[in-house]
Amino acid sequence: MDAFFEALGATNRLNTDYSLSAALLTLLLAFVLGQVIAWIYAWTHSGLSYSRSYTQALVLMTIVVSLVMLVIGDSIVTAFGLLGALALIRFRNVLKDTRDTVFVFMALVVGMAVGTQRFQLAILGTVVLLLIILYLNATSFGTLGRYDGYLTLRVAAAGRVREEPMALLRRFCRVFKQISTRQSGEEESAEFVFQVGLRDRERSADLLRELRRIDGVLHASLVLRSEMSEV
Repeated sequence: MDAFFEALGATNRLNTDYSLSAALLTLLLAFVLGQVIAWIYAWTHSGLSYSRSYTQALVLMTIVVSLVMLVIGDSIVTAFGLLGALALIRFRNVLKDTRDTVFVFMALVVGMAVGTQRFQLAILGTVVLLLIILYLNATSFGTLGRYDGYLTLRVAAAGRVREEPMALLRRFCRVFKQISTRQSGEEESAEFVFQVGLRDRERSADLLRELRRIDGVLHASLVLRSEMSEV
């Protein structure tokens, strides 16, 4: 245990004389920090683009970069040799989410810090970055929309929305706004579209169920936006 803390407090200079124990500690720390990064990514991810292989790649990337830095050390010749070898690799997976690119870059930087035995900097950087990510996720930072989605309501009484559906909207929504009206003379019905900000997204099914029970309501549907898009 004393050797572990001594290694964590090691100098920030590059050291080419790696022992097997120091190399093992480096790779184990890279594995642990890579797993923490991957766990936070999976926990805070939203949307439809989640990939298990990408999450596993974050762990492996941190370890591989650490190993690369161990191999390079302070040798310029080795660095150029590895650069030429890595240039042969073609990455065909296109990252559609900018946030995914940030996690890749984070794994690379943490791997470089661990591989150069800057253990304290690697741990501190990982903790600070992940705490910021958790804060941004918990506060939904960057969300501009006040509304959660669109509610489409078709009623039999043409020309106006009855008071009962409006009362339900006031009960379930913190804010709502009518954005369009379409009347049908043949069916003597009217269709209204609202932007709605729900008090509780989990109760959206309850809102639809209550609306459909109202006499004169022919149709009610709700489209909620994804957490990764703006209404």
